[in-house]
Amino acid sequence: MEIADHRTGAEDPRTPAQGSPAPAEAPRPLAELAADAWSLTEDTPRALLGLAGPPGAGKSTLARALVAHLGEGAAYLPLDGFHLSNAQLARLGLTARKGSEPSFDVWGYVDLLRRVTDETTRDIYVPDYDRTLHEPVAARHLVPPTARLVVTEGNYLACDLPGWRDAYVLLGECWYVEVPGDVRQKRLVERQLAGGRDEAQARDWVAANDGPNGELVEGSRDRCHQILSAVRVDPSHF
Repeated sequence: MEIADHRTGAEDPRTPAQGSPAPAEAPRPLAELAADAWSLTEDTPRALLGLAGPPGAGKSTLARALVAHLGEGAAYLPLDGFHLSNAQLARLGLTARKGSEPSFDVWGYVDLLRRVTDETTRDIYVPDYDRTLHEPVAARHLVPPTARLVVTEGNYLACDLPGWRDAYVLLGECWYVEVPGDVRQKRLVERQLAGGRDEAQARDWVAANDGPNGELVEGSRDRCHQILSAVRVDPSHF
């Protein structure tokens, strides 16, 4: 795998610096990133690491790779489990904006983050999103008592917006994951094709929905503690 890292340069590693991040450093191995993530557990029974970034950046792939590398001491908690159901999206008139900021149950997500932080002696079940059913599903993932680091990922974790601010302050750190725009575009179109749309429908969806969502997320970049780019992880390794 290859991950280029742009450090924020803040004196306190958990407080992002103001302004643009420093120039890119040499690509960093997964083991080094995992060590950075694990360091968040030094002074707490359980820590949360957030991975933010635009759609198609590779957040979920990196999150699962970190958890797999760290083993039973880590667990995975995706924001995607807090997608509103299709029925609720229809009720709210958000069907065409699925995946946008208001199409998530942000307060439910915040409550689960608080529970994960506070309850460290029992199993905690975590929902996910099923891209075959096109619906959220309950209890796909597990945070066991052995998990001292929980890696959570989602587009909006660093956004300075109601609900998302509450999630952000619970994170030990929030890292921003990005890739070149053409790579994201290809991934997003392929995602829609895999979900059943034809080529024209897939490109229309990406332009009308994923594009604006990504622009909103890009505005949160400077709130993140590390900027990771050129993320390349082989999913077959975990």
